[in-house]
Amino acid sequence: MNVDAPTGAAGIVAAGVTGTGVTGATAAGTGVVGSDAALRQILHGLPGVDQVGAHERAASLATRSIKRDAKLWALDMAVRMVDLTTLEGADTPGKVRGLCTKARQPDPDDPSVPPVAAVCVYPDLVSLARGELAGSGVAVASVATAFPSGRASLAVKLADVADALNAGADEVDMVIDRGAFLAGRYAQVYEEVRAVREACGPTHLKVILETAELATLDNTLRAAWLAMLAGADFIKTSTGKVTPAATPPVALVMLSAVRDFAEATGRRVGVKVAGGIRTAKDAIRYLVLVREIAGPQWLTPEAFRIGASSLLNDLLMQRRKQLTGAYAGPDYFTLD
Repeated sequence: MNVDAPTGAAGIVAAGVTGTGVTGATAAGTGVVGSDAALRQILHGLPGVDQVGAHERAASLATRSIKRDAKLWALDMAVRMVDLTTLEGADTPGKVRGLCTKARQPDPDDPSVPPVAAVCVYPDLVSLARGELAGSGVAVASVATAFPSGRASLAVKLADVADALNAGADEVDMVIDRGAFLAGRYAQVYEEVRAVREACGPTHLKVILETAELATLDNTLRAAWLAMLAGADFIKTSTGKVTPAATPPVALVMLSAVRDFAEATGRRVGVKVAGGIRTAKDAIRYLVLVREIAGPQWLTPEAFRIGASSLLNDLLMQRRKQLTGAYAGPDYFTLD
């Protein structure tokens, strides 16, 4: 796989859709796939990923520097792209209220700081978050489908999704069954994503690949295409529960995939990186990747998100430094 230019996947998938038992509405994310064999022919027909090239390209882009004015823009854009997240067994209503307050107004002393994109919580806390965020423009995202393992029956997964939707979730972050994918049961994974897609209706669907468990960049590419073919609005790197979570080479492959999918189908799918992104420097590196690999049309919260908990404070600290020339202490901003 050429990590800088379109891979030719558009033609491969178009040919696969019409010639290997795939029926329905082609590769626009609404088609119906009939068998593991049909999907295998498409997914294994994708160009192989140049592992060394992907790592080298990601490392090269990480050295890019940006000017002061551009950095302030990048910091504000990164804030707008954050899915402010708490996904712990010890989450309480008080913690979620604090998170929502911060999501609406990240820096109470500076109203020019934009709100974040979304708050991401477990389904049982969606209703609370929705009430706290009413009228703010900040979305409520909920994990679902037996997060983080994805190991449950489809009926249980759909019930999980229904709980989130009934509570008022604007976005659903589902997880694929990595065991099924790695065993080659592609049709099972596809049908589960498609069923969740149908259950979500107009609600945005992010599909978590858990790339650390997929082991190779080739598998990341295949899982990304599988999720997009099944109707994902976003593909997401990780649950944040497995290490390594988001990495630049993985993000590079996923960004290349959404670019090529858009070329093949005319439908733009977003990318969400999540897990291990803690500093403004990390966030800006991902924005450079987005611009250079997918293109500037993905530099928007509608097409790129960063799932994080501690990142927001560092973005605020770096923003204050850009404006005043002095760092605020790490305890200047709220921890929640």
